Amino acid sequence: MKRRDFVVRGASLGGALALPSPGAQAQAQTPAGALAPDPGSFRQALQDFVGGASVVEDGLLLDLPSLGDNPAAVPVKLRVTRPISEQLFCEEIIVLAELNPVPLVCRFRFTPATGSAEAAIRVRLSQSQTIHALARMSDGQVLAARQEVVVGSGGCGM
Repeated sequence: MKRRDFVVRGASLGGALALPSPGAQAQAQTPAGALAPDPGSFRQALQDFVGGASVVEDGLLLDLPSLGDNPAAVPVKLRVTRPISEQLFCEEIIVLAELNPVPLVCRFRFTPATGSAEAAIRVRLSQSQTIHALARMSDGQVLAARQEVVVGSGGCGM
């Protein structure tokens, strides 16, 4: 093998490795679509949690800032304000971010021994949107609360 052939073959191999493959190009395009809101997934998560229960917009406190300075960590506090007893207690609370790529942010489960149903979390938001909180009580009722939050720039694409 001559030196000239070696250099030519090495340069062509290096050029081929430097160009992205068609699979890599498709993979690079996927995240943009994966970060888009999924309204169908939001409606499905809401329907799965509520089922056929009656929804009451009272008894659940949702506390979050109206302006989220850091979209990667927006503080959210939840608390069931109804009295908790052995017979009537909160079984589960979920938080949904309506315009996030994956709307179900978190799920908390409680027992009568918990004593109270409250939680504090930080949520990553893709854009300004409505945050929904739903609490399922042991008597079958679903408590609901929602609040708008404005964020400066998306936290999911960071």
